[in-house]
Amino acid sequence: MSTAKQTIKPLGGRILLKRVEEKEQIKGGIIIPDSAKEKPQEAEVIALGTGKRDDSGKVIPFEVKAGDRVLISKYGGTEVKVDDQTFIIVNEDDILGVIA
Repeated sequence: MSTAKQTIKPLGGRILLKRVEEKEQIKGGIIIPDSAKEKPQEAEVIALGTGKRDDSGKVIPFEVKAGDRVLISKYGGTEVKVDDQTFIIVNEDDILGVIA
């Protein structure tokens, strides 16, 4: 059994994201259970893949960088769990925009 933290390095034009959780707000004493909450659309870029290639084999640079906050579709990407943390792997095309 290894005690080292696992890391994920996305491949190709994929990007590793971590959803930015919204702070829970309680109004009027009603608490909404986690299962009824919508998934946040805001995420932070954790790691970039090796890059997509064009028809000639040249690597196309990413338009985002690690640390950027981005908007993604609610149900886009593939969720993966590592060391009790949930990440999402998406294609760069699934990112809707960068939050300035």
